[in-house]
Amino acid sequence: MNGALLEVRDLSVVFDGYRALAGVDLTVQPGELRFLIGPNGAGKTTLVDAITGLTRPAGGTVRFEGRDLAGRAEHEIVRLGVGRTFQTSVVFEGLTVVENLDLAASFRRPLWALVRRRRGVSDQVAGALEIIGLAELADRPAGVLSHGQRQWLEIGMLIVQAPRLLLLDEPVAGMSAAERERTGELLTRIAADHTVIVIEHDMEFLRRYASAVTVLHEGRVLVEGPVDQVRDDPRVQEVYLGRPREGAAGGATGGPVAAVTAAAAPPGGGGTE
Repeated sequence: MNGALLEVRDLSVVFDGYRALAGVDLTVQPGELRFLIGPNGAGKTTLVDAITGLTRPAGGTVRFEGRDLAGRAEHEIVRLGVGRTFQTSVVFEGLTVVENLDLAASFRRPLWALVRRRRGVSDQVAGALEIIGLAELADRPAGVLSHGQRQWLEIGMLIVQAPRLLLLDEPVAGMSAAERERTGELLTRIAADHTVIVIEHDMEFLRRYASAVTVLHEGRVLVEGPVDQVRDDPRVQEVYLGRPREGAAGGATGGPVAAVTAAAAPPGGGGTE
């Protein structure tokens, strides 16, 4: 599609004979807040790894702003404007919040600027502090932050690198309800200036904040579209969320099926995969 920020075509990844991705097509337009969902083993993280250069595809193409990413090293892809987080936080606990942000921003600076003592806080870092809501904790060591605050700091460390595409791997995993809400608001703010792809399992979180959803199953795209359309698709209910057992009281058995109900409930009801 013309004007696409990211285009993935017929992408395949094979690990020791196992086909983790099998002909995946994905098109993401500028400004989207796209959620990527699917059961465990569907290929979500593998797809992100292939986009960011961590995993070498067996076939297919990945193009970002028209540039082919095949064969590029991870740091090259970062410099092109693609940033990502991982399921496990990678902040530097011994450094302060502002030092973590300043260090993340340094990759675009020339070598002489890195060895020169920094004075004050750059506008770039100060802006990121405000966006992620940690300005009051700027001088605190990252090691004392809560789980949610560490996730926000890691997102801030991407923002200071000025990416055009952010890929976030389960950013609200392990968060409290209040932290999930703040994270959703943060993603909405970020999406005003960036394109964001989120791997997520929290269906209520997805329902409230996604602008588009792609469902993976067994290494292939099962369905994609607006969140309500995807939620109501019988293929998603059967493959991703599960189907009630025959003869169960009320036609529901809890577990995965309960997530369908939770996804359809008003905000505040919770619900995960």
